Amino acid sequence: MSGNPSPPNPPSGPPPSGPPGASGPAGAGGSAMPSGPPGGIGRDRFDAFELAIVLTHYDIGVVEAIQEFPKGSRKAPKLLIRTDNTGMYLLKRRAKGKDDPFKVAFCHSLQLHLAAKQFPLPHLIGTKKDNNSMLAWKGAIYELFEYIKGTSYDNSLEATADAGKVLGLFHKLLLDYQPEYEPPQGSYHASRHVAASMDAIPNTLTSLDPRNNTQTDRINQVVQFLHAAYNDAAMRVNEMGFADWPMQIVHSDWHPGNMLFRGSRVVAVIDYDAARLQQRITEIANGSLQFSIIGGGDDPAQWPDYLDESRFKRFLRGYEAVPDCVLSRAELRTIPWLMIEALIAESVIPIAQTGSFARMEGIGFLLMVERKVRWLQEHAEALGSALD
Repeated sequence: MSGNPSPPNPPSGPPPSGPPGASGPAGAGGSAMPSGPPGGIGRDRFDAFELAIVLTHYDIGVVEAIQEFPKGSRKAPKLLIRTDNTGMYLLKRRAKGKDDPFKVAFCHSLQLHLAAKQFPLPHLIGTKKDNNSMLAWKGAIYELFEYIKGTSYDNSLEATADAGKVLGLFHKLLLDYQPEYEPPQGSYHASRHVAASMDAIPNTLTSLDPRNNTQTDRINQVVQFLHAAYNDAAMRVNEMGFADWPMQIVHSDWHPGNMLFRGSRVVAVIDYDAARLQQRITEIANGSLQFSIIGGGDDPAQWPDYLDESRFKRFLRGYEAVPDCVLSRAELRTIPWLMIEALIAESVIPIAQTGSFARMEGIGFLLMVERKVRWLQEHAEALGSALD
């Protein structure tokens, strides 16, 4: 087997028939809030002929065992493969809509850069013929990764601090990184898509579940509150100078489900598909939310209003423990308001589409979000000065 996969070659003219090469990890996970029922129900799968052809493109030794890896997107099937030489691999077919070769090449180039800097991530395995990080076959894109064993986030302060520290390292390594392919932009901050989702929620909830017709006033009230809270938070962030702060490449999906741990240490960060160009504080604020939010099972009415302030502080202190990653006073002050935006954005988009959030019915979940947003508003000043 050859060494690191080849970096992408810049394409010119129309998109090529086959994707450019690169490198990157694969994995599965969800945010700190539930993302859907577990298991492999309704998942896309590899068929035997497809798998046989795809595996011939890799020099990984004799395959001894294969099993499904039912995590992540249901539209992106994954397999764990054990061989007789170097161990375990994860094979992934990219979901339709996530397989644009130029977007994949951007993500892969980013991961190659990080791998060269010894950042903790699973490495992609190059193809046998040309050491390409992407395999294109029958209109689909496949990726093969080394499989890294790890455990889930245990909610400890030590693991929280390390997640913040690794984020600081991620940002530091990418501070001056100039991507070869144009990165996406935009975030949950001041997003028209989030606003449109809130507008769509009343119709979605009443059309999908007739029982909600008796709750139209309640639905409208919570949506109006979230609309106002989102706009107010975005305005406050902008008034603090957000638009003038420098942008860099961020992961854009920094949450416990995208990290593998051994004890309290992060051993791998996975899932780079959302990486983009943005102000770093959007990611720091969302990470602070994801690592401090407190859930409560399948009944959102049982979720507490407050977040775990000890984990909130420890995440930020972990980030600032990395040299050259100290946050400005203005950045710190925006964090509670960006957390409000992030919490609302993560909640309203799936509810506008499906009427529910994972297994929880939409109106109940939105009422829980309202409580948490009110708590964040009331404690914004204290949270923004938590590291003073």
